[in-house]
Amino acid sequence: MAKTLAREIEEMPVGSRLPTHRELVRRFGVSATTVSRSLALLTQRGLITSRPGSGSFRAETRPSPRTGSTSWQEATLELTNRLDSPTGAARGFKTAALLGTLATSGPEVVDLNGGYLHPELQPLTRLGTALSRAGRRSQAWAFPPVGGIPELRDWFVSDIGGGLSRHDVLICGAGQSALSTALRALCQPNDPVVIESPTYPGTIAAIRAAGLRTIPVPLDREGLRTDYLDQALARTGARVVIVQPLFQNPVGVSLSERRRHEIRTTARHHAAFVVEDDFARHLAHTDSGQLPPPMIADDPDGTVIHVRSLTKVTSPNLRVGALAARGPVVTKLRSAHVVDTMFVPAPLQYTALEVMTASGWKRALNTLSSALRQRREVAVEAVEATFGPHALAVRPRGGYHLWVSLPGHLDGEQLTAAALANGVALTCGDNYYPTESNAARVRISYVAAASASEVDTGVRRLAPLLVEQ
Repeated sequence: MAKTLAREIEEMPVGSRLPTHRELVRRFGVSATTVSRSLALLTQRGLITSRPGSGSFRAETRPSPRTGSTSWQEATLELTNRLDSPTGAARGFKTAALLGTLATSGPEVVDLNGGYLHPELQPLTRLGTALSRAGRRSQAWAFPPVGGIPELRDWFVSDIGGGLSRHDVLICGAGQSALSTALRALCQPNDPVVIESPTYPGTIAAIRAAGLRTIPVPLDREGLRTDYLDQALARTGARVVIVQPLFQNPVGVSLSERRRHEIRTTARHHAAFVVEDDFARHLAHTDSGQLPPPMIADDPDGTVIHVRSLTKVTSPNLRVGALAARGPVVTKLRSAHVVDTMFVPAPLQYTALEVMTASGWKRALNTLSSALRQRREVAVEAVEATFGPHALAVRPRGGYHLWVSLPGHLDGEQLTAAALANGVALTCGDNYYPTESNAARVRISYVAAASASEVDTGVRRLAPLLVEQ
């Protein structure tokens, strides 16, 4: 209705009176509320003005925006990329891969790309109730402690374990924010950072945005290769190692107990911190068995900095997470956090607290765990039927994704483009490497689609695209 009226208003002289609400209701066959909302949209756009008791009128024509040249910015921005580093190493916002994982698909596209729960999997009723209850708390509108509200920090202490105290935990704006804060606190521009290869694109983007250098170390079925880790730390002098201990994104492997111990020991030997991105802690499936405790739980020396987020198991909009650490580094993390964001809004913190402490929260996690297992089983069967029995080296019993090998005549970029043209959104394997890659892989996510049957349909729709021409 607003679009139709806007076209008509453009042809009207300034000051012309619009039809009355009643006339518009009759003409468009809509409610008075719809008419009011449409006129409000037109008012926001500056097309009409309202005069109480008189009606709505065509507004004065706004002056055309001035045009100019912004080409000078290119050279200036190129210089600003180098200002923060005395070595001349350029910072860069290489976010294409990260934005790709955040891209939304139209209703006609099967989404096998997204990393957040489809609304069908989200605890929407609990979230709505929690938000309402949080908003009625008087404390929700008071200035919160910089480190986070005490009750939520206590919840994270209990959830993480390992004998941490409230003062060891800092509330952050979910996992991506926590990673960025940790890197700002621990590194100077041009410092090397050891990462898994392949790894989460958000990690690569955060490192580059901070003007740091990626040092990729390969994975095997037990996780990060510690023999290469020792060499990388000795060669580069890196003081930060970033790992995903459970259901690694994108490969899906989990660190073995032996490997977890070796990573901590190796990092401690080289006086390096281990940033533990424990994003999948609450995404275990019903057949995953007992999960190992976080790496920080067995780290009295303060080698491990733990990252935990609530967004993956609730909603992408509940951007609440935590950084946990021991020792003087906590003070530095808090300082970096204050500079970046000052604090996480209290209404959001109290909403998270309401969700996590509700009596049915564990039951909701069990329901999600069961649904994820069902979707994984459907996805694995469809992938093996479509790509072949050897397409999956790992079948993780947790997380939300599969790392799929492609036939030799295809690469990930080709298949991703062809799949989207055929109504299926995938993630190209190249996105998960810090340097140019020709990875013959794609990542398939099974949580962003509307149902398990849609996951099956989407994967099997790819079959004609795999045939060699």
